[in-house]
Amino acid sequence: MNWKAFSAMLARDVHVARRNLLTSLAQTLLQPLLFVFIFGMVMTRSGLLPTSYRTMLLPGIVAISMLMTGVTSVSMPLIMEFMTKEVEDRLLAPMEIHWLAIGKIVAGMVQSLISGAVVLLAGWLLLGGSVGLTFSHVGAFVPIVLLVALLAAAGGLTMGASVGQTHIGLLFSMVLAPMIMFGCAYYPWSALSGFPILKIAVLINPLVYASEGLRGALAPAIQHMPLLVVIAILAVVDVALIVFGLNRFHRKAIS
Repeated sequence: MNWKAFSAMLARDVHVARRNLLTSLAQTLLQPLLFVFIFGMVMTRSGLLPTSYRTMLLPGIVAISMLMTGVTSVSMPLIMEFMTKEVEDRLLAPMEIHWLAIGKIVAGMVQSLISGAVVLLAGWLLLGGSVGLTFSHVGAFVPIVLLVALLAAAGGLTMGASVGQTHIGLLFSMVLAPMIMFGCAYYPWSALSGFPILKIAVLINPLVYASEGLRGALAPAIQHMPLLVVIAILAVVDVALIVFGLNRFHRKAIS
């Protein structure tokens, strides 16, 4: 491992991300913040939803923001680099091929964490103190938020190394959109008790564990999955995505 080359490649990705920071934040965070405003303020103040819905909603919105930011910040540039052959210049760096992909995962994690922090802060300011979140469960919050960021970045690597330019629209419409709608972000997993088959089927969606984990860490009073189960499943999914994503990246890079 050539740490100097790895640091230089990572610094380049961070520099590019910093130059496009405002545009990326606007594209990624606009929809989540609109959901917070409409469902957290308009719907609750008009009496159509209980005020307690704010507490349940915001952690799910944070999970969506982290997922979308991590996936898009890794997959979209990677798809373009393979299309323009720019990745061939990176392959000349004096280090193993898989470290190029690991650098992208690290950069994607950083952007995912920033996105989650911005949405959480903005939602907190927008909804006020009545949102009812707590940061007293730091021991659970820190590993969950890191695993969610790793999930987003590793998922972005897997998608970016598996999908061509002509299938980008299909990626968002057939993969990410259903993940969001059935990811228990706008409702808790326990709300699906009236749909037993669906309640079991959504367990294949990793966003379910991200939403339930952040909800359990930030709003423990709301019914949620056991946090140890969430952490264990997220860790397994992250490892699987990293292994699969690195393998796909290596095959595509040398082909």
